[in-house]
Amino acid sequence: MVTKLGYEHLRRHDLRHTALTWFADAGVHVHVLRRIAGHGSLTTTQRYLHPDVHKITAAGAALPAHFNVLRAPRSLPSPIVMTR
Repeated sequence: MVTKLGYEHLRRHDLRHTALTWFADAGVHVHVLRRIAGHGSLTTTQRYLHPDVHKITAAGAALPAHFNVLRAPRSLPSPIVMTR
């Protein structure tokens, strides 16, 4: 298949790494990826994953954003005004 597409330099193993990385980037949990790949351990599956620089940068930005939300003052609900 890859030869017909003109990608004969790719090996099945390379495609496995790419597919598992794309699944992970799409949000599939690593324990599910382990089952898809047929690995016996999560460590093996994690070796297959190669996040790109954008995913690493986004992960770095996510933690401070999370803490900022936790530290933000919470506003009290507006008082209820009863009218007759």
